[in-house]
Amino acid sequence: MKEGFRQAMAWLHTWTGLIFGWLLFAIFLTGTLSYFKEEISHWTQPEVPVRALDAPASLALAQDYLQLHAPQAASWFIRLPDAREPGLSVSWREHGGGRRDFIDKTLDPATGAEIQARDTRGGEFFYRFHFQLEMPHPWGRWLATFAAFIMLVGLVTGIITHKKIFKEFFTFRPGKGQRSWLDGHNAIGVLVLPFHLMISYSSLVIFMAMVMPASIIASYGDDTRGFFNDLFGAPAEVRAAGVSAPLMPLPTLYAQVQAQSPGSRVGWIEVQTPGDQNARVRFSRHAGERIAHQRGGGWLFDGVNGTLQAQSSLEATPMLISGGMYGLHMGEFAGPWLRWLYFFFGLAGTAVIGTGLVMWLGKRQLKHAKRDAQPFELRLVEVLNIASMSGLVLGVAAFFWANRLLPVALAGRADWEIRWFFLLWALSLLHAMLRPGRRAWAEQLSLAAVLWAGLPLLNQLTTGQGLLQSIPAGDWAMAGFDLTALGSGLFLAWAAGKMWRTPVVSKRAAKPAKRACSTLIESEVG
Repeated sequence: MKEGFRQAMAWLHTWTGLIFGWLLFAIFLTGTLSYFKEEISHWTQPEVPVRALDAPASLALAQDYLQLHAPQAASWFIRLPDAREPGLSVSWREHGGGRRDFIDKTLDPATGAEIQARDTRGGEFFYRFHFQLEMPHPWGRWLATFAAFIMLVGLVTGIITHKKIFKEFFTFRPGKGQRSWLDGHNAIGVLVLPFHLMISYSSLVIFMAMVMPASIIASYGDDTRGFFNDLFGAPAEVRAAGVSAPLMPLPTLYAQVQAQSPGSRVGWIEVQTPGDQNARVRFSRHAGERIAHQRGGGWLFDGVNGTLQAQSSLEATPMLISGGMYGLHMGEFAGPWLRWLYFFFGLAGTAVIGTGLVMWLGKRQLKHAKRDAQPFELRLVEVLNIASMSGLVLGVAAFFWANRLLPVALAGRADWEIRWFFLLWALSLLHAMLRPGRRAWAEQLSLAAVLWAGLPLLNQLTTGQGLLQSIPAGDWAMAGFDLTALGSGLFLAWAAGKMWRTPVVSKRAAKPAKRACSTLIESEVG
């Protein structure tokens, strides 16, 4: 009975991993890229210069710009530059506008001049794709959340299946075919197991109200906004008095924030009814201030006389736990080194999924090695493996090449970058269907190596902000992207070299290899 249970867990681990593995690979890879969302956005908008950080000066420039260009707006929003996002962002909403009807501008934080940056979704595209899959709301979120649940199932069943899991962590036998893939799969899985458990479970907590709405519906019916207003606090409505009054200088209010909480980082500044006697100014805390994510909060001031109206209060324990899971998943609190650790752990998760897909196929292909053609179902899995892994890597590279090659003034430019991403991804599927499996892997990985390694040169030639300029200028977001792209290209070239070589299996080694592969599942549970 005991062995039967573990056999059942091995079966569940294997087949859920196969059916959802292609989707999970895309979710994990784009989610991993999202840990450097701001740096990617900076690379995709090279027109935004990097300046020395001076929050009060930038805040004064933003206020001057908004008073000149949007004096009658219903509200202003200002995001100060930081080490990851160098631009000074301002936006405003006119009276009568909807919740999303904003006019957005990017300013030079040193001069206040408006910057005409190229239209792109930058890192935001990968962040949104990670949990929305470019599908209409809410279907993409539902699918991504269900995939996260399957990932959690895969992790739990993997732990049950591998009874010697920690011993296997120290076992790696190179040059043993499927056995080497299994050793790598186990070792990487154990190394980052706590991280992957946290990521999978926290993603379910983030969308808890969507996937488990019964209690909300029972108490609030269709008024879900009422639930969230009660939970997080409804935003206070400020009505204009109709009496003009000068807005207090925002740097003065910023100084009050620093006096009350020295060293605090400010995320957004909202000004409601600017220029009116009832003006209110809210300074929100930066998301990276602490691990637990906090909705709202910060400091609320009277915009005319500068008196403090409200301040963040302590949160209830359930909200703190929920915000903690959200913060751990997003990693916004992480400094540079911890963010890189998040990034490499995310890549490790992607590798675990990829090696699992390769092992499933390789084990079954060996059974048909003497035949001229493999069964249709195995060929289908082979094609999907190639397109979902090397094809996705090609698609991401195409997105960045499109960012540099498309005309800056092209209408709908951001949408065209995304079309390039999906076009090359789709072409990789067609290519995998037309070419033999190993050759398709080699050709796609070779092309991916060229595209990724060529990104630093492309950046240098098209913007003049390549490594020769970004490193001396201390623009480590730009330089880090180029160096990471170069490293990715070198790794892909190494992988392509492996695929170009014809595998040589001696007759002496053939039988042990075949026996090891044919008993892969049995070895996992025995």
